[in-house]
Amino acid sequence: MKTLCGVLVGDMKDPNPETRGRVALVDLPKPKMGPQDVRIKVAYCAICGSDPHCVGGCFGEPVGSTDPIPLGHEVSGVIVELGPEANHKGLKVGDRVAGNFLRFCGGCYYCQNGQQQYCINAQEYNRPGFSPEIVWHEDQVYKLPDEVSLKKGCLLEPMSIIVRMLDKANMKVGQRVLVSGGGPIGQMACQAFKMFGATKLTMSEPIENRRELALSVGADYVIDPVHENFYERCMEITDGLGYDVVLDCSGSIHCVRDLPDVTANAGMLIYGAQYPNEYEMPFNISKYCYFKELTITGVFVAPYAYPRALQMLTRMNLDALTEKVFSLDDGVEAFAAQLSGKYPKILIKCNEDIPE
Repeated sequence: MKTLCGVLVGDMKDPNPETRGRVALVDLPKPKMGPQDVRIKVAYCAICGSDPHCVGGCFGEPVGSTDPIPLGHEVSGVIVELGPEANHKGLKVGDRVAGNFLRFCGGCYYCQNGQQQYCINAQEYNRPGFSPEIVWHEDQVYKLPDEVSLKKGCLLEPMSIIVRMLDKANMKVGQRVLVSGGGPIGQMACQAFKMFGATKLTMSEPIENRRELALSVGADYVIDPVHENFYERCMEITDGLGYDVVLDCSGSIHCVRDLPDVTANAGMLIYGAQYPNEYEMPFNISKYCYFKELTITGVFVAPYAYPRALQMLTRMNLDALTEKVFSLDDGVEAFAAQLSGKYPKILIKCNEDIPE
């Protein structure tokens, strides 16, 4: 089965072609079905920011490894086969679906303690999404609403992350909100926080067209952190108070150090992206935790979020995030485009005969 995988672990921006992490199309066996499994013919799989990180070894793969790393988890498709016991969610052959790349057991300590993200029995997710077919347990699969296209449906997984961020933000109507980073998660977060009643909603992003996109989907202000004084601009917008909720979606070590200073007293600061494993940020505990009483947290995966994310998809403007599509045959080129930052989001169409 033709599949897009990481074939050399390493930094994908490494100038040395001998050590640069890279992707390629390889042949993998067709996935087998279990009794409660669902076989899905993949329509679209979107490139997540974590996919290049995965090739870079941030999930534990040793740098230089040549073992194929199956990629892709932001998936939509059509059910083509159901296991004999896949019958408790009412799924049918022909249903248009998306889903959760993890299956939580529901019975371990963490699942029973409201911490599903740390499920000790969570299966290695059924990668690869960048392939003609995947097999998921029916618990992982959600039927898409009729008004959500397969293109937009593949964004169910990132939408679940937005729901998780809102859960952690503990938002109150009228709070001032800053989103750092104008990639797909940042753009979706802008929309969702606006719906939740955010005020002074600000996007900080160095790329001009992403700032423009943020304004079009609900941001009240944008900041160019390269050419503007970030701290002064934030204080100007918030009348010197800072933001009640600050969300980093950039993953950039050049951005994260400035965020505690622009978070309001007793504010919530969420580091919601993925960061280099070895990066350690200087942090003045007395200043930020004692005097400012900041609450600082992160986001791992999205427990308990998918049913609500599914409902939110119908309310989101996802046009700009679903415009650029590559074929599976052009998957290597798609990853090169992802690294360029030219497009806010890139989708790979894995079966050309499935309509949108």
